[in-house]
Amino acid sequence: MERIINAANRLPITIGKKITVSSGGIVSALEGVRGDYEMIWLGWPGAAITGRKNQQHTKNLLFKDYGCLPVFLSDQEIDGYYHGFSNSSLWPILHYRPYYIKHQSQWWEQYKTVNQKFADAILKVAKTGDLVWVHDYQLMLVPEMLKQSGKKLKIGFFLHTPFPSYEVFRCHPQRKELLTGMLGADLIGFHTFGYLRHFRSSAMRLLGVECETMVVNSDGRKCRLGVFPIGADVQSFEREMDTAKFNKKRDEFINIFKGKTMVLSVERLDYSKGIMQKLKAIDCFLEKRENKNNIVFIFINIPSREQVPEYHQLRQEIESFVGRLNGKYATVKNTPVHFIYQSLEFTELCALYNIADIAMVTPLIDGMNLVAKEYVACKPDYKGVLLLSEFAGAANELFQAFIINPYDIESMVQTLEAAMTLEADDMKRRMKGLYERVVQFDAKYWAKSFINELNKVEIMQAASHRKVNVLQELSEKLNNSRKAAFFLDYDGTLCEIRDDPDKAGPDKNLKNLLEQLESKKSIDTYLISGRTEKDLDKWFEKYDITLIAEHGFSYRSPETHRWKRLIRNADLSWKKSVREILQQHVGTTQGSFIEEKVSSLTWHYRKADPEFGLINAQQLMSLFMEMLSNMPVEVHHGKKIIEVKSIHANKGTALMKFAGGKSRYDFVLCAGDDQTDENMFKVNDSRLFKIKLGQGPTEARYNVDSPKEFLNILSRIIAKRK
Repeated sequence: MERIINAANRLPITIGKKITVSSGGIVSALEGVRGDYEMIWLGWPGAAITGRKNQQHTKNLLFKDYGCLPVFLSDQEIDGYYHGFSNSSLWPILHYRPYYIKHQSQWWEQYKTVNQKFADAILKVAKTGDLVWVHDYQLMLVPEMLKQSGKKLKIGFFLHTPFPSYEVFRCHPQRKELLTGMLGADLIGFHTFGYLRHFRSSAMRLLGVECETMVVNSDGRKCRLGVFPIGADVQSFEREMDTAKFNKKRDEFINIFKGKTMVLSVERLDYSKGIMQKLKAIDCFLEKRENKNNIVFIFINIPSREQVPEYHQLRQEIESFVGRLNGKYATVKNTPVHFIYQSLEFTELCALYNIADIAMVTPLIDGMNLVAKEYVACKPDYKGVLLLSEFAGAANELFQAFIINPYDIESMVQTLEAAMTLEADDMKRRMKGLYERVVQFDAKYWAKSFINELNKVEIMQAASHRKVNVLQELSEKLNNSRKAAFFLDYDGTLCEIRDDPDKAGPDKNLKNLLEQLESKKSIDTYLISGRTEKDLDKWFEKYDITLIAEHGFSYRSPETHRWKRLIRNADLSWKKSVREILQQHVGTTQGSFIEEKVSSLTWHYRKADPEFGLINAQQLMSLFMEMLSNMPVEVHHGKKIIEVKSIHANKGTALMKFAGGKSRYDFVLCAGDDQTDENMFKVNDSRLFKIKLGQGPTEARYNVDSPKEFLNILSRIIAKRK
């Protein structure tokens, strides 16, 4: 039986005088698939349990009876990781409230520490092929930590909150680390396509990764994105509504509110829920209404994050406003607003959902909002009206509801009035459509959908295994050769591609490698790059290696240290017209610039907005393909560049110039990362060992993920070479 390791901030149990199993969408959803999988829950038990004996006893008890593995946290860790970073830093940014962000460096350190604790706890019990499902914003770093371990796991991550637009998310100090952490997953799930789109946009703009519609290409692997709207625990509500306890409580509430239209609101007390906007709409509604005795607004506000000052302030503001409303509109016969600041028993909640004439679910932003679905789940008779904010994730599905903008107070008032006078047939039609969807796509459906999609993920061969293959074969062929030549591209091969090409000089590791190569008399090194003679001189003049500039246009041998043309009498008359067009694109694409070389012109758009830059690049390619079709040039769309270069400057031609059939080399290594390097890979010569860095179609036989990995391979084989 396959195993699922389910990791969330909290375990699905509460430890008090006795242990009780928690309720909720995630718990019931995963319980619904327990029969198909061996399930292990992993998370914080909800209290600081100290002492090795106490922890071991708790661990044994929870695992034996509940299939739970506790991650023990100290009071300091709980304060920094949970109350601090998660709730005072991440929660505001994810809910479009960057001005509420509080940031302390020790919170971030605690967040990293706790995430590592979770990752270590998972790795301790995980077996090859296990499904690991990590939940929510408290554990954003865990997927990458798991992936870095090299263990073959199928890693899923689900974000239960919204994901904000790039312009908002970029405000967070740890934006890149959080994105990188999430991208360690094989599958990331969101409630809506909008959140997915925002995440993809942030990854493109902040990390510079390549993205398809539903895939992010990161570190040589694919992270798939998916939309999985969570459903309500419909079965629990259905079971409860079939009990005598429910019927008694329902009759009790009907008697209390007899003759009144009941408008229900249920939400955690949170600034994202739009509670003050809703109260202002009710104020305007009651002011216009003549009969104030036959309507009652029930406000259930569940206590939340009471340690956070903004929440305490919000509670005071709400209570003050409710007091003024009731003082203004109450009569001897009716108090219009009932404000309840506490959690309700499940039976009471079901009864209120069932009898409420109208539900107002009006968050300013919400990942999904299960209250809307729970209200519908309690309406098997199709009697009731749902008013739903367009900014709740549920609005994407529950379109038969009255969709409202909570920022538009007047519109909310008008919609509430329309709901009060809705014809019975229209009410039934709307609620029937809502009910059928909520029942069909419930919490269990959500869990099965995500797990099935995660199961489709093919665990890629661990990078270490693929390294061994390249390393072994390259080492064997090199050791069997007498005289070898290395033709090595620079940008993207020996060093990572940088936003600023002028700052892409060799680092310490590369300098050490070049010194190693210099010491091996049986290896001749050719650095074959698109860079200019000036760039290559600046960085590599002191090394006894052959430098080949501008993709093979000119070269400098280690003997003479003087540049010579490989290409003579090249036709460069096309440069003037191409330069004019590229200058126009620089003017219209912010962040782009032109790099001019003797044999080429390159338009860089790495610093431009990635989507806008790509659109302009595609238009530019179409224009050049038509305009330059009869000119002696090659047009190349590379990594955030459009390059127009002389057709005569060719890496394949240059390689054969120095390592052709009559050369003394019996082994030739060539390595590169983009389309210009394919000219080397297309050379048909049995002596060539061809390595492509990164993903994409290629003529090369071997593949390496990154320059870091490639440098490591070269260092290891050179060290063994005599």
